[in-house]
Amino acid sequence: MAAMQADKIVRVGGASGALNDSVIAVPGLLTVPGLNYLAFDYLGEGAMGLFRRMKQADPASGFLPDFVDIHIGPYLAEIKACGIRVIANAGGMNPEGLADLIRARAAAQGLDLQIATVTGDDVEALVPALRAEGLRDMYNAMPLPPGDLGIHAYLGAFPIARALDAGADMVITGRVVDSALILGPLIHEFGWRAQDHDLLAAGTVAGHLLECGAQATGGTFTDWQDVPGWANIGFPVGECHADGTVVITKPAGTGGLVSVGTIAEQLLYEVGDPQAYIVPDVVCDFSAVTLEQVGPDRVRVSGARGYPPTDSLKVCATYDAGWRSVALIPVIGIDAVAKARRQAEALLERTATLLAARGWGAWRSTHVEVIGTETAYGPRAQPLWPREVLLKIVVDHDLAAPCLLFGREQTTAIMNMAVGTAIAPIIAAPRAFPLTGMFFGLIGRDRAAATVRLEGRDLNFADPVVAGFDPAAIVRPPVPAPASVGAVDVPLIALAWARSGDKGRLFNVAVIARRPEYLPFIRAALSRAAVTDWFRHVFDDPATAALGVYDVPGSHAINFVAHDAQGGGINLSPRFDAAAKSMGQHLLEMLVRVPADMVRTGEDDGG
Repeated sequence: MAAMQADKIVRVGGASGALNDSVIAVPGLLTVPGLNYLAFDYLGEGAMGLFRRMKQADPASGFLPDFVDIHIGPYLAEIKACGIRVIANAGGMNPEGLADLIRARAAAQGLDLQIATVTGDDVEALVPALRAEGLRDMYNAMPLPPGDLGIHAYLGAFPIARALDAGADMVITGRVVDSALILGPLIHEFGWRAQDHDLLAAGTVAGHLLECGAQATGGTFTDWQDVPGWANIGFPVGECHADGTVVITKPAGTGGLVSVGTIAEQLLYEVGDPQAYIVPDVVCDFSAVTLEQVGPDRVRVSGARGYPPTDSLKVCATYDAGWRSVALIPVIGIDAVAKARRQAEALLERTATLLAARGWGAWRSTHVEVIGTETAYGPRAQPLWPREVLLKIVVDHDLAAPCLLFGREQTTAIMNMAVGTAIAPIIAAPRAFPLTGMFFGLIGRDRAAATVRLEGRDLNFADPVVAGFDPAAIVRPPVPAPASVGAVDVPLIALAWARSGDKGRLFNVAVIARRPEYLPFIRAALSRAAVTDWFRHVFDDPATAALGVYDVPGSHAINFVAHDAQGGGINLSPRFDAAAKSMGQHLLEMLVRVPADMVRTGEDDGG
């Protein structure tokens, strides 16, 4: 039996990185011989607010029918015939409702599918008690917002495994941690136990690499010019082994690239402390994870370590945070920048006067950017004077009416303000839209119990996970030895790859050395003080900027985490790059001093 397990390969396709991911994923993955699972991640934190509004409008909703209509409906017969099982958190606020829709679609095609659901993440009933207990946001210590809100706990992988053990063809969940969509099948296939912390950590790494779709196969890669075939990019496939190792690859004949560089970028994407990556089932240490190119578009991943899980579960609360209107106004011709800035001032002045006259009070906040003038670069912006720009104005208010008024007034600029003003398609979009705020906290893990149902019957599920994490068990790796004095300044991009992304009110930037010998020079140049100063203009309070710095020697990387630097998080930030996807690009322009003989053409450093 042990030998059979050692030879066993479980193939999991990462079929979606978000609810709006491409329709090309599933048909591409269905060409993979021996594919066992399709895993769909649908639930970015912002999506929960959307699903909540949908369910409030229609209790039978709370999920996107797109999952059936676009992603799996056209392929149900092929999925069933190939024996491929589907795991998806597309259930959002109503997993049972989505399961019923899938059953109806399958029945219409003459298919018999065993569909399970995992619920129990909705802990809204706890809100009064959590308020009384003084629950605080885990990032900025704010109390739970007043008024109506939805709150969901992040569940783990063992409920998914239980459903698969019972014979489910599909498992539809609500809010589970993203990597659980892959870890659950691996627990089921390999019989991993709750105390197998290293294996659970390894499965979480596999899940973390697969759950963001084509971001692991060359999407958003630093060396974008080396990635062929964006139009037909292949989505990732994990060839998973019982010892926890995984080979990441992609379907034959598809575009994209699987390299040490693409996988290293995804490994640290949206990660805080790489030695304490906390999920419900285990605390993962990514610091010793190693990546090896074992063939074209094949990277072997190994070396994850695990600790017992914490005694808490993360929760995300979504709440109404007022209203917003956004103007996107093209301004073209001589003095375009000056005209755009004056136009913004005039529109804000006009609408402020109109609001006061109607007794609506002032704007809660306003934000102006002249796109095309490097506004996101702050003090490093070049003095550009383009002849065409896009004026962006954002206004927020507690009421919808002022935002609707602004949405109308901004369109009048084409008639009574700057010459060269044009019309952008945005005027056809809603003139006001609701804002969703997010709150992240921790509750005792015993306060959110998963319920697993298969075809209408409850499955007996008792979570086997036992808490016991001790932060003192983490041993920090040594900082790379100081580099010798260099002689030549080169941009960081010549020495490293980088990827960035937001996570609520913070963002991370992972910097991965293209060659191990580059790392000491990179580490010397990218000191905490230097990187803090580089990003100072994007912190909510530049005077108290806080930056975490973590060494990741296994992948020759450094991870930077900028706290309170997202203008309220992706749902609330008015910035041009609300998702912080460009922060890695910014940092790659920083200069690093290296010895003259280390300067290379870079043609063999592409991963």
